[in-house]
This record gives sequence, C-alpha cells and structure tokens, in this order.
Amino acid sequence: MQYAIAIHGGAGTILKSNMSPEAESAYKAGLRSAIEQGENVLRAGGTALDAVETAVRSLEDNPLFNAGKGSVFNAAGKNEMDACIMNGADLKAGAVTGITNIINPVSLARAVMEKSQHVFLSGNGALDFARSINASFADDSYFFVDHRYDQLKQARSTGTTLLDHTSDNDKKFGTVGAVAKDVHGNLAAATSTGGMTNKQFGRVGDSPIVGAGTYANNATCAISCTGHGEFFIRNVVAYDISCLIEYKNLSLHDACEAVVKHKLKSAGGEGGLIAIDKAGNIELIFNTPGMYRAKKSSDSDYFIGIYE
Repeated sequence: MQYAIAIHGGAGTILKSNMSPEAESAYKAGLRSAIEQGENVLRAGGTALDAVETAVRSLEDNPLFNAGKGSVFNAAGKNEMDACIMNGADLKAGAVTGITNIINPVSLARAVMEKSQHVFLSGNGALDFARSINASFADDSYFFVDHRYDQLKQARSTGTTLLDHTSDNDKKFGTVGAVAKDVHGNLAAATSTGGMTNKQFGRVGDSPIVGAGTYANNATCAISCTGHGEFFIRNVVAYDISCLIEYKNLSLHDACEAVVKHKLKSAGGEGGLIAIDKAGNIELIFNTPGMYRAKKSSDSDYFIGIYE
C-alpha cells in the first residue's frame, strides 16, 4: 500500500520580494529535512503517528519556525507553547497548551494521549505531568532566538499582539504541522506552535484544539492548520473539512476549497492547512500569499514550496 506525508511551517504574507536568497534556502532546507525524516519512517513501514511526530519534532528543533526552539515570546517574555497530535485509527488524541521549557511539545502531547487518561492538559498541570514521565526540559536560554526577541520588543513598543512576523508587510502565522498516511492505511495529524508574539492572558489558538487546528480520522482525512487561530476555532476548520467529506461526500480538494477559500475567507480568517485523505490524496491550501509547505508520497517526488 502507498504512503504519503505533508508538512507546513506556517502561512501568511510571505513574499519573495521580502525574502533573501539565503533565508529562502534555509527555510527550504528546514522543510526538506523535516519531510525526509517523516518519510523515512513511512518508507520503513512505520506508523503515520510516528511519522508526523518525527516531522514536527524536526521543525520544533529548527529556530526558523515558530514552535519549540523557535517559539515567539509572550507578553511576560516567556516562550509559551501549544501542541496536539491525533491518531486517525481510533480517534485518540493528546494536546497541551500554555507550556514552557519543553523541548518537543508534540512529544508531550503524544504522551498525554498514550500515558494519561486525558486528552488536553494545560499550564502547570501539563508541566507536572511532563515531569512525571521524564519529558525533556531545557532552560530559557535554549529558546532564546534573537529575532524572536526583537519581535517582542517591536510588539511591546506598539502595545499590540502580533502574529509571527518580521515586518509590518510580512505577516506570518507561525505554526508547524504534519499529516500522514502509512502503508497500513492509517492517518495521523500533529500541530505545534509558539502562538502570537506578546500574547497575554494565557491566550490559546487553534493548534492544540482537536477539530479546530488538528484532526485525523481514518474514515475521512487528517488535517493540520495554520492561520489566525481565533477564526479557525470559531469555524472548527479541521473537523468541518472531515464532515464535508463524511456527510456530503465531497472530495478532499472540494472540501478544502469550500472551507479555506470561501467559508474562512468570507469570515475574515487568513491562513491555510495541509490535508491528506484515506486514498493518500494531499492538499496544501491557503488563502494568503504564501505557506511554508512540503509533500512526498511513495509514488511522487518531493515538492517544497513557499509562495503562492
């Protein structure tokens, strides 16, 4: 049976005119490394769940992306992270929100799924759980990335909460994610993020919310979203696509188009998502000028893209 995998590293106003050749090469190399690591799992007969965790861990370890090591700073000057993982075979899921100092949030989310009786843990409780399973912690210096701190200073100077971006005309929704179908026919999805620069009050976006930013169901599809989280939560985007496939018999392509290009856009929601269905079809769809993305299947070569 065939396998397939797709990843994203965020969507937004990502313009070639604003990107140096060096930065473009670095982003593409990061995407390539992550999808290769995920594909290696699938090619060896591994599970979709292992593949998406492996790919997302690679992106979390790369300071270019707003997750794990590269997470943006909140208003208190901390890196506050969210993650979710879901297994399409049994609809089991694990998620964490408002966690700090965890090297790989996606792996903590998987531990919630597999080693607790719960789905979603937050803040200090999630960290207590992390200590109980000997999860990997790092001190603040590991997460300190200069350009992320510069973003915080800029946001503080204007008193605003900023989406992951480097300039006013380069708005990026920083999230990473992966979806996969393995040779056993199972689907999985995972999403991880550092959220918004200068975010306050324990704000939570769509990434860790099952059905909003992350969803996987063998009967339909696996989805990982990136965008303005509030809109994705209100529109239950990931589950909405699954429902259109399940109840209206839409194709993956048509379901993604209906939600991202029409429903979400008309509501004012910017962003995109990656999706894979039970047949191994892949969609990389966004209503912004760009999305860091890549895909690979057992019968097609690597595709790596940034711009529209």
